[in-house]
Amino acid sequence: MSEELKKFRAQIDRIDEELLKLFNQRAELAQQIGHAKGNSAVLRPEREAQVLQRMAQANAGPLSKQGVTQLFTEIMSQCRALEAPLRVAYLGPRGTFSEAAVFQRFGKASEGLPADSIDAVFTAVENGAANYGLVPVENSTEGAIGRTLDLLLNSNLNICGEVLLQVHQCVLSNENDLALIRKVYSHPQSFGQCQEWLNAHLSHAERITASSNADAARLAAEESFSAAIAGEQAAAHFKLKVLAQNIEDDARNTTRFLVIGKQDVAASGKDKTSLVMSAANRPGAVHDLLVPLAQNGVSMTKLESRPSRAGLWEYVFYVDIEGHQSDAKVAAALAQLKQIAAFVKVLGSYPVAV
Repeated sequence: MSEELKKFRAQIDRIDEELLKLFNQRAELAQQIGHAKGNSAVLRPEREAQVLQRMAQANAGPLSKQGVTQLFTEIMSQCRALEAPLRVAYLGPRGTFSEAAVFQRFGKASEGLPADSIDAVFTAVENGAANYGLVPVENSTEGAIGRTLDLLLNSNLNICGEVLLQVHQCVLSNENDLALIRKVYSHPQSFGQCQEWLNAHLSHAERITASSNADAARLAAEESFSAAIAGEQAAAHFKLKVLAQNIEDDARNTTRFLVIGKQDVAASGKDKTSLVMSAANRPGAVHDLLVPLAQNGVSMTKLESRPSRAGLWEYVFYVDIEGHQSDAKVAAALAQLKQIAAFVKVLGSYPVAV
């Protein structure tokens, strides 16, 4: 080993020792804050969002913004766990993209609780089995997740945050060659995200739907000449080979998840508000719903319609707007909406995903 290399490694060792001292100092302060808060919520989404935003802005490299965000997410996760374990319900089983989204948002010190359905995620949070839930709400390729939207309409839970997970699909199998594959298992959403690739490379294989990508991987692991479309994390979990990577038709393929819980989230300075509303049964009523937003300078980032289930051909509209419901402009727009809409429900204000 050269003297120069020894010198660099000695410098790294000294920095590591200093980092360890600083990490523990931070952890001690986090514990003191936990004692000062008493019985209030362990998780403060607005505070964690501010930390991540500040660190990303202060980053001068060579670490990437994503790397810095991941690093500080894990630091906060470990510090948070010193107060109390954070239980997060998600659409299971283990090895799904939903589980990956839990760890991306809450870090590896959190406890993921797999649930059999989106309904079961809501139930786990409502009955206290989980502190929070994480549910998929839309995919950039396949669109909205209707069941999540329907449950938000009728639940008393609030949206406390969002997670944007870039979804990379893989072909997983016990076999060594795509030509040997006769069956492909996957969730319908994943089939939709990979249609063109499947048509080009596995047109000969039967496509069979599964309840989740992880369940598809389990089925593929149990059968010869079978494969699953799932994330790479499922390959390790079920001991499968990765025959092809990044097979999604759109390289930007992203799934948006919502964090649901019982708390109201304070403003972080860069927030989003989600609401659902319906229009009165008269000409121009839908147009009128948008007027308060425009008049108060509130930007709408999403508009999604769903059958209301209250009557034939009646619809509700899910809307995302920029800003926190406590912001003056947003509060004024919401007050006007409640005067003219047949129904308005604020689903939550929460930090924009970093």
